[in-house]
Amino acid sequence: MAEMKNQKPAPEEAAVNSDVAQLQAKLAEAEQTRDQNLDLAKRTQAEFENYQKRAQRDSTQALRFAQAPLAFDILAALDNLDRAVAAAQQAGETGPLVQGVAMVQSQLLDMFRRHGVTRLDAQGEPFDPNFHQAVMQQPSKEHPAGTVMQVLEHGYRIHDRVLRPARVIVSAPPASA
Repeated sequence: MAEMKNQKPAPEEAAVNSDVAQLQAKLAEAEQTRDQNLDLAKRTQAEFENYQKRAQRDSTQALRFAQAPLAFDILAALDNLDRAVAAAQQAGETGPLVQGVAMVQSQLLDMFRRHGVTRLDAQGEPFDPNFHQAVMQQPSKEHPAGTVMQVLEHGYRIHDRVLRPARVIVSAPPASA
């Protein structure tokens, strides 16, 4: 009889083992799905945080450089004021009209400085294509080659970006005889 008892539970035991194996497989599959979803959630959260940082940085940059188009448009009028003052000085005029034009020019430059727009100093500096636009080269014995000899149109920078490069004449080595 003991042998009979050992033989009867065998089919039930096989069914239980089969159910256990199926449940273990489902558990492993559920754990794998859970891990994948957790990984996806973490990556999505990191991407969203990066998006938020990028959007904040872009918004800050947009606000910082928002006045650039207006400043660029005003540069033409400021150039004309520069030319008027230079022509008056060349003619030797110092009357109230010249002083008024110089005062307006000074006020515009001060306003630009308050808003982060500064004039690039190019005269006598080595030529740098990041800040200067060479209009022509001129042989010179007084200046080393590649030096800005004359500024035709001032360049301007807004914060750390070039708003408009300076238009300059650059020295070249003197022509050999």
